[in-house]
Amino acid sequence: MSAFPEQTFASGYKIPCVGLGTWKSKPGEVGAAVKSAIRIGYRHLDCALVYGNEKEIGQAIKECIDEGLVKREDLFITTKLWNTYHRAARVAEGCQESLDNLGLDYIDLYLIHWPLPLRENAGLFPLTEDGLTDVIDIDFTETWTAMQDLVDQGLCRSIGVSNFNSKQIQRLIDLGLKHPISCNQVEISPYISNEKLLQFCKSKDITVVAYSPLGSADRPWAKPDDPVLLEEPAILKIAARHKKSAGQVILRWGVQRGYIVIPKSVSEARQKQNFEIFDFTLDDEEMNVIHGMNRNFRVCVWNRAGAYHSPYYPFHEEF
Repeated sequence: MSAFPEQTFASGYKIPCVGLGTWKSKPGEVGAAVKSAIRIGYRHLDCALVYGNEKEIGQAIKECIDEGLVKREDLFITTKLWNTYHRAARVAEGCQESLDNLGLDYIDLYLIHWPLPLRENAGLFPLTEDGLTDVIDIDFTETWTAMQDLVDQGLCRSIGVSNFNSKQIQRLIDLGLKHPISCNQVEISPYISNEKLLQFCKSKDITVVAYSPLGSADRPWAKPDDPVLLEEPAILKIAARHKKSAGQVILRWGVQRGYIVIPKSVSEARQKQNFEIFDFTLDDEEMNVIHGMNRNFRVCVWNRAGAYHSPYYPFHEEF
């Protein structure tokens, strides 16, 4: 791997502190975005089966390797098990589908995308007759046990979870772990600082990766009166002081708090900005100003029909 700042998982593998997010990157755009990011120096790509763009990402990775820009071992690839593959017998199937899409022999980090199991063989977002998300009862401990087998089979190097709360993580720990929970990927931004969960994960030697670190203003369900993180006057003032963009300040705030950031962008200029956050430091006062913006405003609660009725819905808990 490069000399770029990294963290070390409990599994012993290293993860670059900045990655390229690919959620909401459209087919026809995401391949070019991956290639420009790799040219800039990104070596960490965050993917998921449900994003529907793994095949194009895989083709872009292949082209970069064929062109001699990188080797496979230079890259850190994350992808995620979707909710319709939670039954133990289907976990390897979900993993293999992503491997085939991406054209890879192994995944660096494989995550349970949500603790919410959904009805199988009815599309990625199955609905009940009354229009709710069609959740079923498969305990995520069953899913985790099968995830550990994937490491033994060499299909992935590190495993973890996403959108799990502290009680759900503790349940996994209490099982006795054959392989460590290397990561919890959750939403963190100045609008949802997630401080308690961040500190809990640190205490368990679980690396935290923050999705939507810039607030995902392009989310399809945004309301006109929702706050826009990149337009916060206090952040713009700090950015001007450092001659940086608002996005760079927010990402810097994140890495100084000790977590990995995966901003999504298909713009080469914006990708370059998001990558250049290690040549300045925020002082304590600036960190506190940004921290004070927390309003527990979560942009990703569950972006389809409600799943609040599931006993595994993670956000009933405070953290």
